[in-house]
Amino acid sequence: MSKAARFQATAQSQTPLARYRQLAPRAAIHVSPMVFGGMSVGNTWKAVMGTVEEPEALLDAYFDAGGNFIDTASNYQEGSSEMIIGEWAEKRGIRDQLVIATKYTNYFKGLDKSVIQKVNFLGNNLKNLKLSLENSLKNLRTTYIDILYVHYWDLHTSVEEIMDGLHNLVAAGKILYLGISDAPAWFVVKANAYAHQHGKTPFVLYQGPYSCLQRDMEREILPMCRHEGIGITFWNVLAGGHIRTDQEEERRLSSGEGGRTAMGPWLRTQREKEKCAVLEEIAKEIGARHITAVAIAYTMLKAPYIFPIVGGRKVEQLQANIEALEVRLTPEQIARIDGTDFDKGFPSNLIGEYGAGAYPFLFRPYANFDVQPPLPPIQPATPAAPSSTST
Repeated sequence: MSKAARFQATAQSQTPLARYRQLAPRAAIHVSPMVFGGMSVGNTWKAVMGTVEEPEALLDAYFDAGGNFIDTASNYQEGSSEMIIGEWAEKRGIRDQLVIATKYTNYFKGLDKSVIQKVNFLGNNLKNLKLSLENSLKNLRTTYIDILYVHYWDLHTSVEEIMDGLHNLVAAGKILYLGISDAPAWFVVKANAYAHQHGKTPFVLYQGPYSCLQRDMEREILPMCRHEGIGITFWNVLAGGHIRTDQEEERRLSSGEGGRTAMGPWLRTQREKEKCAVLEEIAKEIGARHITAVAIAYTMLKAPYIFPIVGGRKVEQLQANIEALEVRLTPEQIARIDGTDFDKGFPSNLIGEYGAGAYPFLFRPYANFDVQPPLPPIQPATPAAPSSTST
């Protein structure tokens, strides 16, 4: 075998999860195109999340398929999510092969009944940041966190306090990258402007809810991330389990299995049923086995540097989600999923959208423009044809 062929053979991916992507323009660490969601790892919240009988088996299935990007938070499953992930990574001896993201802001002492005054175990303030990070490092059995998110803005802590505190922890080597979740676009831009102007570490990643049934992020958040060079992780890509076929819903009704109620009633609305019918049509057209794969693939085509968070209570559910990495959608199919039931509102419907590839309509009568296209999302890799090698 030639030297070139030998190196090529070594580098070839065995699964779509093992095709790694740069996290963000300012974060050159490489991660799997899908994130393993740790919110369901553990059974403390089984009343609303359902029971996960073998969380380690889910983590094994993700890692063994090439996955390296795991998302959790200080309060998920009252802290047991971090504990299980940390113990699993230590047992397998793979901590440094993983990119682990966690979050601070919520109350994380749910399993510690000795805490009487809980007020400063909450929020974005420096004290909660210190205590929460120390607890996460202990739970995850590690000396550093790859990505720490502000779980959400608490509406009171200043940009200066948040960014100064986070930067000090990055400088101390306890955190590598910073992210923010569930916060207004203006706040993220203000925080990063302060960081850039004062030599602090900026946010490089944003996390928020997005699916074909919940597209609010298209109004302000996605354009902000494109313009500011921020990567995106999506949660709720399957709309709290509401993306399912009529057949699956009937089966659950008949068996009494039901569905998740953490985000509201588990039965779908008429609008949700109609959207799922479109997904089912497209799944048949392209030969996808699960409409969930089509729904997840759709989210990955909305901007560059997008990483959907997936999981499940069973290994087969996780595998069904990973199928999305093999789904190719045409512009016409994306438009059908978009539909006409979402209004981006003002100012987009007046001046247009950043990244959409057009100038404001009031410019067009006076000049012809050749538009520089924006950076496109990564499309699924086409399987390579077998090639002959010389020896």
